[in-house]
Amino acid sequence: MSSFSGQRLVIFGCGYVGSALAASAAAGGARVTALTRNSSKADALRAAGVAEVVVADLASSEWHERVAAADWVVNCVSAAAPTVDGYRQSYVEGMRSILAWAGRSAQLVGTFVYTSSTSVYPQGGGAVVDETADTAQASANGRILVESENLLRAASSAAVRRSFILRLAGIYGPGRHYLLDQLRAGESPAGGSHRLNLAHRDDIVAAILACLGASAEIPGGIFNVADDAPAPKDEVLRWLAERLGRPTPAVVAPVAAVRREGRATPDRIIGNTRLRTRLGWRPRFTDFRAGYEAILHGA
Repeated sequence: MSSFSGQRLVIFGCGYVGSALAASAAAGGARVTALTRNSSKADALRAAGVAEVVVADLASSEWHERVAAADWVVNCVSAAAPTVDGYRQSYVEGMRSILAWAGRSAQLVGTFVYTSSTSVYPQGGGAVVDETADTAQASANGRILVESENLLRAASSAAVRRSFILRLAGIYGPGRHYLLDQLRAGESPAGGSHRLNLAHRDDIVAAILACLGASAEIPGGIFNVADDAPAPKDEVLRWLAERLGRPTPAVVAPVAAVRREGRATPDRIIGNTRLRTRLGWRPRFTDFRAGYEAILHGA
């Protein structure tokens, strides 16, 4: 983190991942500006060492004059609502706004990192999915994410020197562990034999930092962020129930659980080889057991 000293970083979207990134980067010496649409997060960000916090709607242009140019930019905004309109407002219009801001600055953005999602992949049937997988048959929301990725990939070299797109698997970590919460409440979460592809929050932050600190010889690109060992959801539930001393939950859903947009949750393995080999990233939490053990022990 010593190489981050004095670097100016702007983070757009300081939710679960963005807030953790802001705290980590500030602790490493970066000069962090955070933009959030949630005014209640502003004080927490300042308490974490973020010197400049701007409360604004990313998709608007009213913040453009309030945020100075930066060496590094990270867009980790989340959807304003889990609808097509909510996705388009946050991801597409938000990206357009950032690129318009970057284009009007006299200072080139050195590195731009965008956290997308593995939901852009439609593949199932046990396929191993890498970054070359086709996204043409993605869901409606997935296609919006691809559209926002493409805006960044097409950005003028006069505005952005290089960009990294990180497609995140299912995010979990401290304070965000739905299955654990359901079991603790005595509920029976929907099971299934489809594998859960997961990424711990701290490993996602580490991946973002790896992109920001990557040598100039690395041109950027698309990278999947997932742990090393996706496991069937039923296996995850059995293990968690055992660790909690609870009865093994009954499987209350068939092989494929239904997710948003009426699609079945696909069974696939999200590969992380490119991120490991090109950027030297290694997940601290290599599988769900390592991640949930840390959560159970408050780490």
